Amino acid sequence: MSILNKYFNTTYNTAPFSKIKTEDFLPAFKVAIEKAKSEINAIVNNSEVASFENTIEALDYSGEELDRISSIFFNLNSAETDDAIQKTAQEVSPLLSEFSNDIMLNEELFKRVKAVYEQKPELELTTEQETLLDKKYKSFSRNGANLAEDEKEKLRDIDKELSQLKLKFGEHILAETNKFEMLLTDEEDLSGMPDGAKEAAKQLAENKGKDGWLITLDYPSYIPFMTYVDSRQLREKLSKAFGSKGFKGDELDNQNIILKIANLRHKRAQLLGYKSHAHFVLEERMAKTPDNVHNFLKELLEKAKSASEKEFQNLEKFAKDLDGIEQLQKWDSGYYSEKLKKELYSFDDEQLKPYFKLENVINGAFTVAKKLFGLHFEEINTIDKYHEDVLTYKVIDDSGNLVSIFYADFFPRSGKRNGAWMTSFKPQMIKEGQNHRPHISIVCNFTKPTKSKPSLLTFNEVTTLFHEFGHALHGMLANTTYPSLSGTSVYWDFVELPSQILENWCYEEETLKLFATHYKTGEIIPMELIEKIKTSATFHEGMQTLRQLSFGMLDMAWHANELPETITSVKDFETKAFAGTNLYPEVKENCMSTAFAHIFQGGYSSGYYSYKWAEVLDADAFEYFKEEGIFNKTVANKFKAFVLSQGGTENPMTLYKRFRGQEPKPEALLRRSGLLK
Repeated sequence: MSILNKYFNTTYNTAPFSKIKTEDFLPAFKVAIEKAKSEINAIVNNSEVASFENTIEALDYSGEELDRISSIFFNLNSAETDDAIQKTAQEVSPLLSEFSNDIMLNEELFKRVKAVYEQKPELELTTEQETLLDKKYKSFSRNGANLAEDEKEKLRDIDKELSQLKLKFGEHILAETNKFEMLLTDEEDLSGMPDGAKEAAKQLAENKGKDGWLITLDYPSYIPFMTYVDSRQLREKLSKAFGSKGFKGDELDNQNIILKIANLRHKRAQLLGYKSHAHFVLEERMAKTPDNVHNFLKELLEKAKSASEKEFQNLEKFAKDLDGIEQLQKWDSGYYSEKLKKELYSFDDEQLKPYFKLENVINGAFTVAKKLFGLHFEEINTIDKYHEDVLTYKVIDDSGNLVSIFYADFFPRSGKRNGAWMTSFKPQMIKEGQNHRPHISIVCNFTKPTKSKPSLLTFNEVTTLFHEFGHALHGMLANTTYPSLSGTSVYWDFVELPSQILENWCYEEETLKLFATHYKTGEIIPMELIEKIKTSATFHEGMQTLRQLSFGMLDMAWHANELPETITSVKDFETKAFAGTNLYPEVKENCMSTAFAHIFQGGYSSGYYSYKWAEVLDADAFEYFKEEGIFNKTVANKFKAFVLSQGGTENPMTLYKRFRGQEPKPEALLRRSGLLK
């Protein structure tokens, strides 16, 4: 009996979290892998001549059961993990890596795919089918199908080791985050900290049976402390703890792990005929080559460098005049930036937070989605959750048709990694005439409600929620035939467009008046504060841009490197990569690479530049909305029709031009950032 039929006989075919035990996963994976293998064998052993339907289409629909189990398991490993799940992940990952290679290195299967590919000019395929055929053929050729047998074995070994190393990297970061606690028993040490953050720290200590105030490396604890606490010594302590994750030379050290990852990725790329891992990755990106990425980053660096240096000098002068600080350090950044912003604009985040109660912001995001795309969100409590904090919704359109199931998980806990992300529990596809709707999730780490206050968000958290919700809309509104082309399955440097464009609505009066109401009085956010949000939007934009560019440059330094085996010191290598973007003095105890999960655990290797790349797209796209009205249905329908619903069915620039009528212009981003002279 199919695992999906046995366990997933649920409302809307949702994941049956309450029925699944951790020990169920390994046997379930083994059964699903065997089933997927039999589906592949059926394609290979088909006596009929290879066709698009019996080979390419059949291949894309194969492994559905395995994909569902994988999505549930690895999402839990990110959002609700424990030792048992992590142990299972280490056992499962090599099995999945081996299975993936079994497919990609299957000569008979590749022959059938190649036979269809060579017929392409004679086949009457839709645009989506052509894209799928190209993608399937390239997935084989780019993953070793043309290699000799001994080289295929080398590739298998590399992939197996990489899958385990990436997991171990993430486990170390989570363990480091959970391990650090700073218990303060003297309230004077919290001088400057807002009452809400102080209360949260008190409650955190109480929850662990301790007296005092507990500070951790989770963002809702870390950020307020670094932004507001007057004690420079304690800020330094916390900053160094945060910045030294995976860099202490102990059992949780990641230095050797990332050296191995960089070397294995390079060996893999060379085995496949590429100069570097970046050359391999970027072949399937809008940017195409490492040179194009380097030139893009360099061009933005030239625009941002002088502005960032001027901003830094002003910040240095401000700190010196205020507190006699002779040399600004990294742990001074948030603290003095917030004070300077308050002086320049006569407001700070604490004034804004009462207007951003989490529930109101969620409803704000839903209202924007309704006004733009005709979506309605109904909270439902009849489906399983993996944690009691998770909120669940049914999403329908104006006609009452099911669009998606939506999960939202907002608060930090020990089994959850830091940061914010969007993911999926079930993909969208059209199969046997039925449009299977997706199950989408967003995961964040916002401040939990306390005894006296609800969860009140900083403005940065508001934009984070809208950002992840933008990714979610990309998943929810997917409307493609094939699962591998659906939703966010697009070129990596296009995937951030739907998320980043949605952030723009957070700065608009028309939007803020929909949901930014004081949690006590119900008063709509005053126009004066809206103006301050807008005028302060470009505050320290030069420094922020420089920071983002430095991360992209570090990523490219690791992955466009043609001699990674010569790297002996992670710290020295990183310092050299950051040389052109440093404003603050180097901190010898800290290393970013050892905790850079985006590129060593997630999917952003050779792709971190895409955040800035997508900013060019989103700034240009939002100018179109501004010209016609930010809730203009015609523009919104075009964005939905040509971007959000199309997934990876066509080249992203083709889709963008269909929406916008032109290629994106970087001037829009420079205008928005205040960097255009």
